[in-house]
Amino acid sequence: MLRAASGLSPATTIDGTTHAAALGDAVWIDLIDPTETERAEVERVTGLRVPAAAEIAEIESSSRLVERDGVMTLSTPMVSRAADGAVRVSPLGFVVSRDRLLTLRYGGSRVFDNFAADWRRADHPADAAGCGGMQPFLGLMEAMVDRLADVLEKTGADLETLSGRVFAVSASDSSGRRRDAFLRGALTEVGRTGTLISHVRDGLLGLVRIVRFVRETAAAWLRETETSRLKVLDSDLASLNDYDTQLTNKVQFLLDAIMGFISIEQNNIFKVLTVVSIVGIPPTFIASLYGMNFKDMPELGWPYGYYYALTLIAVSILVPVVWFRRKGWL
Repeated sequence: MLRAASGLSPATTIDGTTHAAALGDAVWIDLIDPTETERAEVERVTGLRVPAAAEIAEIESSSRLVERDGVMTLSTPMVSRAADGAVRVSPLGFVVSRDRLLTLRYGGSRVFDNFAADWRRADHPADAAGCGGMQPFLGLMEAMVDRLADVLEKTGADLETLSGRVFAVSASDSSGRRRDAFLRGALTEVGRTGTLISHVRDGLLGLVRIVRFVRETAAAWLRETETSRLKVLDSDLASLNDYDTQLTNKVQFLLDAIMGFISIEQNNIFKVLTVVSIVGIPPTFIASLYGMNFKDMPELGWPYGYYYALTLIAVSILVPVVWFRRKGWL
């Protein structure tokens, strides 16, 4: 699918057969899972090279940040949430020139959809005169940064809530089975959150590199307002990176705490088993001793020998139990 937006009319979706006139007038062309035919059509009409999916998926900086003949080809991972709630990462590409912006993506994005819908709002910086490729590019970058900030804020609040629940449940008198089930669920939730934070960090680092590359490469033809917006974006991304690092540390702390509580629960089980096995040694020894069938055993002739043996076994059990309790092991 292609979505073309001009500086004078709302964003228009072009499905199937593309229209050269619409593409030729477009300031921003959004290619969503494009076919080879669509890529070739955009290249023919705009004169700009549209990179293939494999190219924008490269991870080295020299492939993600390229400038040739005044046209910048940029790429970064894009974090999005699928319909089933799963977090997915897909490559996102930008082709930025003075007159036009091409975006190339292989996944849905509410950021792009909302930005396209708001393209012609009254307060949008694009205008009829001189609306080049930098205007929609900066608008998209700002929208993406805002969205990532919202994700990190929600993730931080969720981690804070989870942290309180972990320590509250671990300190409560709930049954061991309930604590075990909760800790297992919390461990899974922390793992998912850690994965999300890691993906967001990859996206933030990609955006940081893009912003700084554009500031240096396009400095000669950037307007003063565009330069200021790039500086603000750079500052915002730096603060989000710091917050992402803080959340990463929080995830590691929670992971260590949960694993510690699980280890304590396991140690308690082994402690009980150890105490039971130790307590069982003296009565086993006594029962084995008097179970020997020797002829000359004086206790065999005692009228109360059986009760004496039972009492001895009971005392051999109680003494270790009392001793363990006084030591605080039970």
